[in-house]
Amino acid sequence: MGQKKFKNPSPRIKIIQKIYNLLMNSKSQIEYPKNQYKKFIKDVVTGTLERSELIEETINQHLKKDIDLKKTDKLLKIILFAAVFELLFKHNNPKNVIISEYVLASEYFLERVQIGYLNAILDKMANVIRKGE
Repeated sequence: MGQKKFKNPSPRIKIIQKIYNLLMNSKSQIEYPKNQYKKFIKDVVTGTLERSELIEETINQHLKKDIDLKKTDKLLKIILFAAVFELLFKHNNPKNVIISEYVLASEYFLERVQIGYLNAILDKMANVIRKGE
């Protein structure tokens, strides 16, 4: 996972890294060092992993024509799942903030084409999950 060496305060980058590391090494323990976003990061990582089946069903139900999760790049899928988890369960976070934060974080992990695709998919999901917001 090639990452750029910037200082980024975004907890979404940590979320993506932690889920990726766990999926690559299922025996690893997730550590949550002291950080102002520790609880949020832990909630999203744990929630995304625990509810991955529900998240996958939600994506398949609404975006069947737009995305095939079996053929989707692993990192893109992780980012998508974490963002959809937040859209479903973190109602105190506005959908536009969730989308822009994950799109920004994805710049550390994905190609420009994938980032545009992610943005479009998240936009579509947000409008389905959070109608009228």
